[in-house]
This record gives sequence, structure tokens and C-alpha cells, in this order.
Amino acid sequence: MDRSRRQIAVWLYIGVFMIVVQILLGGITRLTESGLSITEWKPITGSLPPLNQADWQAEFDKYKNTAQFRYIHADFTLGDFKKIFFWEWFHRNWGRFMGLVFAVGFFYFLFAKKFKKEMVMPLVLLFLLGAVQGAIGWVMVKSGLVPEKYFVGHVELATHFMAALILLVYTFWFALSLSVPRKEIIVNKWLKNETILICVLLFFQLIYGAFMAGMHAAMSAPTWPTINGEWIPKYMYTLDPPISNWFNNKIAVQFVHRSLAYLIFIATIFWWVTALKAKEGRLFRKYRNLPMLLVTAQVILGIFTVVLSPKGDNLLYFGVTHQTVAIMLLLSFVFEMYLVRKKSGKYVGFGS
Repeated sequence: MDRSRRQIAVWLYIGVFMIVVQILLGGITRLTESGLSITEWKPITGSLPPLNQADWQAEFDKYKNTAQFRYIHADFTLGDFKKIFFWEWFHRNWGRFMGLVFAVGFFYFLFAKKFKKEMVMPLVLLFLLGAVQGAIGWVMVKSGLVPEKYFVGHVELATHFMAALILLVYTFWFALSLSVPRKEIIVNKWLKNETILICVLLFFQLIYGAFMAGMHAAMSAPTWPTINGEWIPKYMYTLDPPISNWFNNKIAVQFVHRSLAYLIFIATIFWWVTALKAKEGRLFRKYRNLPMLLVTAQVILGIFTVVLSPKGDNLLYFGVTHQTVAIMLLLSFVFEMYLVRKKSGKYVGFGS
């Protein structure tokens, strides 16, 4: 790998790390119910927190106009407000910092003529994905600022979360294309198909994970292995039209989330057995056990997260850890997806 390509890859991997941190900050912001503490969208001037007592009181007064304050946090003092304000402010400022790191790196490499011409448009797309993600974030916040609604909409939350994951995967894939040598690519059609299947299942599972979070659905059935004593809960079809239950019924959402978890776990076992038979690819053989370890940890964490969900502090710790491992599991399969091809000659990347 030449020096320029290595430098760009490092810059992108830094971006991957920063996006992961941002997603986790988003999880903490949600679990601490901090997301509606800042009621305005000021991309530039909003980077500074309140600097004096009068400014703090003004921000607190704005928050007092929200339904969340009236119905959930009516007993909040200014000190309590400062705690939730911090997480939302930090979450937004980390996004600004990410944009700065991207812009500085982009223009440095551009003016230093380190980019190949075929790299420029993918990087412009990366920037646009980041900008769209910021806009989706504000739409999500706005969904929780309407009268009589004291949390952000779970569909908006899921959209924000999935947009972040798309940005993460795109950046990670781009970095892999710059850093993984061509000789590490292996050909295995069956393994590739299994990897694609699991990635599709993960896509839907992550959406339902966001639904679980946005609807606070874990607390509707904090039991395991059954859902409130039933394997197939009878309260899955209480809404009309029936299809809306799969998006708006807490019990149905939890049933789908659990079912997908078991399905992904079983699919990963089959994937792992196939992967262990592979004889080629140093990188693939080195990391092929990682998805199995992560999916096992994720299932265990998911169980603890649900069972302990009524206990606030436990939900914060287990919820953030559960989300972290979910991201790692996704990236591990994206990595395997990159390394495995259905047939030779299907290499697409900038690596040597």
C-alpha cells in the first residue's frame, strides 16, 4: 500500500471510530431522556453551551414548554436539566467535530493531490450522507416536540439510527477498499450467500432494535425465555389495521426482535461452520471466529437488557453495551462480506 492510500485509509478509520462513538452517544442521550432538552436547531451558534445563569434559565424555560417536561420531568430543577442538556449538547457537538475532521482531511488530501480521481465522488457522497444524517436527527427531535408527545417518534428514531449505520458501513467499506490487499480476497459462493443473508437479517433486526428503544418496549415484557409467560403472546394483535401491530405494538415488536435474534444466532452458527472449512485468506481465517463470539455475547446481553429493563441504571449500562456489541457484530459481518466474493475477478477496491 502506498503512503497516500495508507493516510487516507487511516483518516477513514478515524471516521469509523468517531461514527461509532456518535451512535453510542445517541444511545446514551436516548436512555437518559436527554434528546428533547435542546429545543432549537442552530448548526453554528448552537455549539456553545449557556455561559451564564440567565442563559441556562432561558434554555430551561424553553424545555418547560415541552410535553416531556410537563408529563415526565415536572419535578426537574435547573441542576437536573443541566445533566440532560449535557448529553444532547455533547451528541450534537460530536457531530460538528466529525464534520470538521472530515472537511479538514478532505481538503488536505485534495490540495495535496493524494486522491485518485475515482475517490472524489465517493467522498462527496460520504459528506452528503453525513449532512443528511444531521438533518434526519433534527426531524427526529422535532417529532418529540409536538403537543402531548413526550418522546421522539420510534419510526423517526429508527430512521436516524439506520441512517447512521448506513454512513458507518459506507465509511468502513471505503476504508477497507483502501487497506485490504487484493490477495486477501477469497472466493466462496456459499459463504458469500450466507453472509448476505445474515446482513439482511441484521438490517431488519437493527430496525426493530431501534423500535424497541424508541417505544420503551423492553419494559412491556421484562421476562425470559417467554414473553410475559407466553411463547406466542396473545396481545400481539390489539391494533387496527392488523399490520400496524408490527410497527406500533410493543409486544409484537418485542416478539419480532427476539425471533430475529434467535434466527441470526442460528444462521451465524451455520455461517461459522462453513467459515471454519475455508483454507484460504489469512485475514479471513484470523477473524472468522469473531462474528460467532459477538453474536453469542449479543444474545446474552439482549436477555439481560430485557429482564433488567425496569431498573433504570441497569437499563442504561446494559442498553449501551447491547448497542455497542450490535454495531461490532454488524461491522464484523461487513468485514467478512468484503473479504468473500462469489467468483474470482469480483474485486472492487483501491487496495493492491
